Amino acid sequence: MPDAVRTLRRDAARAPSLALDVASNIMEDMPARSRPAPVADETPDVEAAIAARVRALRAARGDSLDALAMRAGVSRSMISLVERGEASPTAAVLVKLAAALDVKLSALFEPPAAPAAPVSRRAGQRRWRDPESGYERRNLSPPGVDSAIELVEVMFGAGREVTLDAPSRAPFDQQIWVVGGSLDISHDGTTHHLAAGDCLAMRVAGPVGFRNPGRQAARYIVAVATGRDHG
Repeated sequence: MPDAVRTLRRDAARAPSLALDVASNIMEDMPARSRPAPVADETPDVEAAIAARVRALRAARGDSLDALAMRAGVSRSMISLVERGEASPTAAVLVKLAAALDVKLSALFEPPAAPAAPVSRRAGQRRWRDPESGYERRNLSPPGVDSAIELVEVMFGAGREVTLDAPSRAPFDQQIWVVGGSLDISHDGTTHHLAAGDCLAMRVAGPVGFRNPGRQAARYIVAVATGRDHG
């Protein structure tokens, strides 16, 4: 094979790496102010927000860790870890803490002084994932707005299940509309199987079990009519 052909083939094979080398050298030679700015991570620090909110709400009530632990049915050590941001609380724990602090569950995900606004943009909506069940909720309603209606979007993985319960909590009404997938909801001795498009109205006065029996993630909207949030 002629040397010229070998040289052409070798250079062609090296072309991608040569292009990367050239791009790298250009970036290194550019002044810092001229380089493309890195894309910022705009995902809110939900775990930090939860820690701050639980601390602030407990302090506002004048509760000790022991008092809150007794009322919520959550161990003192767990509450302490949550308040320090050293533990990722499960959905079951957060529901109990919200009830004991007499606030909506969604209030635990918002900054203490969230400004009221009539519009909640998708990019700014707080999203949280339960480390135990994979249950992922997104607060849809604008924070800080005094309204008797609250909307929450939930994504629940295939085959997952979770039971949510709140001690000493006043009954409240909610409706669950399944947008995609399927969902089994157990409450007050009855299990309802919901497919995409189905909507369940219920009065919550005890534990509610959620199970995804399908092979795809379930997506559903929860509308809470009393200002108290669950699900």
